[in-house]
Amino acid sequence: MSTGPGITSAPGPRATHDSPPTPDDPEHPESSESPESPESSKEPAAKSAKSSKSAKSSMWSSLRVRNYRLFFIGQVVSNTGTWMQRIAQDWLVLSLTGSSTAVGVTTALQFLPMLLFGLYGGVLVDRLPKRPTLLVTQSAMGATGVVLAVLTLSGHVQVWHVYLAAFLVGLATVVDNPARQSFVSEMVGPGQLQNAVSLNSANFQSARLVGPAVAGVLITGVGTGWAFLLNGVSFVAPIAGLLLMRSRELYEVERAPRGRGQMREGLRYVAGRPDLIYPIVLVGFIGTFGFNFPVFLSAYADDVFHGNAGTYSLFNTLMAVGSLVGALLAARRGTSRLRVMVGAALLFGVLETVAAVSPSLWPFALLMVPIGMFGMTINVTANTVIQMSTEPAMRGRVLSLYMMVFLGGTPVGAPIVGWVTDVYGPRVALAAGGLVSAVASVVIAVLLARVGGLRVAVDRQGGRGRLRVRLVPREGV
Repeated sequence: MSTGPGITSAPGPRATHDSPPTPDDPEHPESSESPESPESSKEPAAKSAKSSKSAKSSMWSSLRVRNYRLFFIGQVVSNTGTWMQRIAQDWLVLSLTGSSTAVGVTTALQFLPMLLFGLYGGVLVDRLPKRPTLLVTQSAMGATGVVLAVLTLSGHVQVWHVYLAAFLVGLATVVDNPARQSFVSEMVGPGQLQNAVSLNSANFQSARLVGPAVAGVLITGVGTGWAFLLNGVSFVAPIAGLLLMRSRELYEVERAPRGRGQMREGLRYVAGRPDLIYPIVLVGFIGTFGFNFPVFLSAYADDVFHGNAGTYSLFNTLMAVGSLVGALLAARRGTSRLRVMVGAALLFGVLETVAAVSPSLWPFALLMVPIGMFGMTINVTANTVIQMSTEPAMRGRVLSLYMMVFLGGTPVGAPIVGWVTDVYGPRVALAAGGLVSAVASVVIAVLLARVGGLRVAVDRQGGRGRLRVRLVPREGV
């Protein structure tokens, strides 16, 4: 099927789903076949194969699709504003309260709605048309930024205002996140899905490079209010991009009809799929204990290295460099492997533990680059595996469960990490997060190997070469 300008004359083919991976094949997403295929003739199938080949040959191939290009540009602008607000929000709360626990509470409130209502959001997304839904959610988040800017610039802001704004953004995210991620398949089709998901992550991380740097300049120069205002205005870009899209170029994706028990149906679907449930469990542990960087980095900047907002922005910027590299490498790979996700999770945990004992600012800061790279590899790989292994009519519910576990774990982890940071110090908190991430990766690796009928084999290449560790089929399986 066409993924470029050639689809302007007719709507894309309706997507269907191949048979799901079996428990004996936990790495089914490695298959070169897309989980969606056209229903009709051989010609669309040939086009799909051609687009898949193109996706592997070019890191930027999905940007040839006009609708996705508009979406991508809008998200670059909006994501930059979002990162500016995140930095400004954390620093404002720390300035108002002097407490890392308060920063953790702010982060928790922003992700609490995902934990409480995430599955309901997924049910709505599977029923509703994605583009109108995104117009509503993006407008709501932009309005929240403008209101917080007015309160801050007028000098009336209090910490509960920031708490409320964080919670309201979290409410909009409950629907926005699964809608935005599942909308990608409607813009580019199955042949470019892997590439587009990776470029979305690269988009977010490239904005992460600019946003914290601009926020640091604004906070030290004119105050946090201007960062909030620019974030609110930045939502004009994605809204304009959505309005300029051509409906006839969107791929038709089956929507779930209204019905009872759809949330339970989604949970049963995931529970019966080891290739879905294990990545979700792994990112749940890492998201809850290892990804609390607003707490970790603000505490290191303020308490350990006695810096300011510029130091905090530096840490976030260097982590964004690594995250951007990780996203671009994922876009170039063309396939998503569960073993890559598990290996990246192990290295992520080890590097966090090493960073926790860094003796001075620059070794700690430079470690943010590989931590960001492996953290993004986990995120992109898990996201792509889940999207490409899920039936279109289930995608909103499965993605909402994934995001509920990944982001919704923060309300549980952030206050705990904030308390550990205040009582035992930032180094203990970061080391604990790294250890939990590393242990979780090893446990999930063992479970995936058992489901796939695999065992660990250690041998030497060529009989006398270096040691290598491989997964091989167990005898009798």
